[in-house]
Amino acid sequence: MKKSLLILVKLLFLIVKSTTAQPDDFPVQTESPYFLIQKEGINTEQFPLLSTKVKVDIVGPIADVVIEQTYKNNSKDPIEATYVFPASTRAAVYDLKMIIGNRIVQAQIKEKEEARKDYLKAKEEGKRATLLEQYRPNVFQMNVLNIMPGDLIKVVLRYNEFIIPESQEYTYVFPTVVGPRFVSEKNRNASESFAANPYLHQEERSPYIFDIKVDVDLPVAIHSISSSSHQLQLNFENKYKASARLSPQEINGGNRDFILTYSMSGEAIDGGTILYDHGDEQFFLTMIEPPRKGSFSKVLPREFIFVIDVSGSMHGFPLETTKELIKNLIAQLQPTDLFNVLLFAGGNQVLAPHSLPATNANLTKAMSVISRLEGSGSTEIIPAFKEIYSLPKSLPDLSRSIVVITDGYVSVEPEIFDLIGENIDQGNVFALGIGSGVNRYLIEGIAHAGRGEAIIVTKPESARDAAERFRSYIQSPVLTNIEIDFSGLQVYDLIPDRIPDLMAERPIYVFGKYRGTPSGSISITGDMADGKFHKNYPITRKSENSNHAALRYLWAREMIREHHDFLKLTADENRISKVTALGLKYNLLTDYTSFIAIDEVEKVNTDGSITRIKQPLPLPQNVSNYAVGFEMGVEGVSHQSQTAHTFGIALKLQNISDPVRQLSLEKALTNEIQKWPPAEIEKYKGKIIKILFGKEWSDLKVTIDGADLPDVRIKQIMLVLLSNKVRCKSGDVLLLELQSLSPLK
Repeated sequence: MKKSLLILVKLLFLIVKSTTAQPDDFPVQTESPYFLIQKEGINTEQFPLLSTKVKVDIVGPIADVVIEQTYKNNSKDPIEATYVFPASTRAAVYDLKMIIGNRIVQAQIKEKEEARKDYLKAKEEGKRATLLEQYRPNVFQMNVLNIMPGDLIKVVLRYNEFIIPESQEYTYVFPTVVGPRFVSEKNRNASESFAANPYLHQEERSPYIFDIKVDVDLPVAIHSISSSSHQLQLNFENKYKASARLSPQEINGGNRDFILTYSMSGEAIDGGTILYDHGDEQFFLTMIEPPRKGSFSKVLPREFIFVIDVSGSMHGFPLETTKELIKNLIAQLQPTDLFNVLLFAGGNQVLAPHSLPATNANLTKAMSVISRLEGSGSTEIIPAFKEIYSLPKSLPDLSRSIVVITDGYVSVEPEIFDLIGENIDQGNVFALGIGSGVNRYLIEGIAHAGRGEAIIVTKPESARDAAERFRSYIQSPVLTNIEIDFSGLQVYDLIPDRIPDLMAERPIYVFGKYRGTPSGSISITGDMADGKFHKNYPITRKSENSNHAALRYLWAREMIREHHDFLKLTADENRISKVTALGLKYNLLTDYTSFIAIDEVEKVNTDGSITRIKQPLPLPQNVSNYAVGFEMGVEGVSHQSQTAHTFGIALKLQNISDPVRQLSLEKALTNEIQKWPPAEIEKYKGKIIKILFGKEWSDLKVTIDGADLPDVRIKQIMLVLLSNKVRCKSGDVLLLELQSLSPLK
């Protein structure tokens, strides 16, 4: 059996004279092995999943989901099963319990490290326990401990999600399986190991019973409801309510995601408010739905401001792709549209002091400027946005869209999100990420703060499709200068607190809390292409419903997401504390909180021996066995292939006077290097990585034994240094030495 290697990375600051790194606390992700048997010579059998039952209540754009899964230990040994659960990317997990016979063990939400300690303690004491942790926004790992021979255990998981429509259709997806991920020996990444589950063979149908029931209750009349994945039996109670059940032949339909699509667009702009009284707090959601396509002939006057990153990191492919993308975008503008271009790097350059009509002459002028661009210099994005917001609107009822195009490798402070959020009524903000290794954190954070869309382009040939996607998204603004008068509610803690424009492709949702007894109405006003819009929506006790309990969790989840946008740019202990507090108060799974369920009554495994296996998943429909390889079948994964790539990374910094700054950068670089493929780290073992600082960040040079490090690694290192506010002068050097230590036992 091969032993794992512990890689030590030494960082030696030779000339660095000033650093301003802030304290950091990156979330620790415990990476489980693919397949591990703790007792030698044990021949394990499957730990089968017998059934999955799902109940979904959809209220407007909210889905509240209850999942019940049943397992059984058919082996002769106590086992710990590790199961990868694929939830929605917008899921808010809020409840977990374990049912053993007639007894129920309820999970408690705790800080992640405390939950892990409790889980390990239960393991030592021979108790049954379940731990649920979040590894990605849509993938959760569930460990079920001390499942004794013959045990039948049910795990019940509850979550809700906010459904964002596309092309005026709402799509709810229950993802039944995680598709196979092929990771070669050369490129196997330890951070992916949690998802490397064994799979059933292609010809084997899903061995467990699958059942899902969906009830739909909408504030606007149902226009359509259907499923593209499964055969359904539909029943309409009235024009607002419907139920969907699986047809009998779908009993083994768990080998493909369940997809339900519905729409509720009417002939005109419509809206409504739903309420939920939790007792200690009261929550609301106000919706503004655009009219169905084809039901309106006029759109608002449009203005587009293209904000283009021309810094050094954009040189080459990113900037050339940007030119192609801009060419495709402006070619679609109408002569009645207005546009402007702002170029930003170390400073800003604007095409005109005010936006220009999209005439052929003005478009030619803009393309002439853009075609001559060459990336150079540093990047400051906040001054660029401040200048944008200072540009006057030509018309009061104009719908302004701000399009930011960058690779995301900019010197940026987290207040960029505050700046955008505070000015959301000054323009819709969209972010296009260009490059083979874009900083998705910044791109997606900008779009989220601006309540817009993020589009990533990693290949030149994708530029045209990206331009078309973006054009279709913003081509039809239908309502601007929107104001909501909550005279019937005493509202607070609104998300967002300013309202963006209503686009034909994008409804508007406002979350919040309210005090007192709801009464009166909510008034929505704004400017349409053919005049003023004003409509009142009555608020009654009927607006409150116990089925709307998901509002409480969704409000908290949205607050958590906003804090996470900031945390991805810089360490902030205050925001980490706020995310943790929200998770604990609202019973939500987060990066810093986990669910732990322990059966305190019964000790079932006193000798501590455990067989740990991974729950085999059905292959997604129409996926071949070749997608996972022979060793990934239910027969098990080669133990050698798994342990060969299990390693730890320790970082040591020298010559840094401030121990807090030292610890911060150690953690940051550890977090990044752990994502690199083990084979790559093995190749660099014993060698020196040299980071040479230039005049600008774009001049950063990173080599290993004199040869340039791959561009994607340079950008990853640059992002870590930027995020930790490392400030160095031209000529300063940072050395990273990777050394192999003794094998782990």
